[in-house]
Amino acid sequence: MLYRFCRACVQLLCKIFFNIEVQGKETIPKNKALIVASNHISLLDPIVVGAAFPSRLYFLAKEELFKNKLFSLLIKNLGAVPLKRDKTDVAAMKIALKLLKQGKSLLIFPEGGRGELKSVKAGVGFLAQKSSAPVVVARVFGTEEALPRGAKRIRCTKVKIVFDSLANIDREESYETISHKVLEKIKRLVYH
Repeated sequence: MLYRFCRACVQLLCKIFFNIEVQGKETIPKNKALIVASNHISLLDPIVVGAAFPSRLYFLAKEELFKNKLFSLLIKNLGAVPLKRDKTDVAAMKIALKLLKQGKSLLIFPEGGRGELKSVKAGVGFLAQKSSAPVVVARVFGTEEALPRGAKRIRCTKVKIVFDSLANIDREESYETISHKVLEKIKRLVYH
């Protein structure tokens, strides 16, 4: 209930402030658990990807976001799972796998934080291999102008999101190889 209410509000705000445009929704498999792997250029990315995605998303979020008890309660109720980024977080990966096995879709940022699509962590490869869930890649454009690092307020600007499914995953490959394929696919996404 809370997720649906917040999502409807965010969708409206995204349309008003960002004139958000989405491409590739037709490539997203329906009625199954998915791993949604996206670039991460702004703190707004989880919000706009969640608003643009056609179904509910759970997501891995850096553990620092859970320090404030009130904010922690809110984001946990919205589907956030705390993740330690400085090392392999076995507990977070177990929770993520459990969500996928329950048929829930999971948003993950393969770089492990905000970046420029230069490096990738093995987490997305691990989840793809262990869960056998289809992978959908996403690329967000414009959120770094809407809320740049260190900015105190959000700016009105155009935001675009492109989705595509990733079909060529060989589940026998290493976590690292799968993760690099995901990153390369995200890099190739362009908005037409």
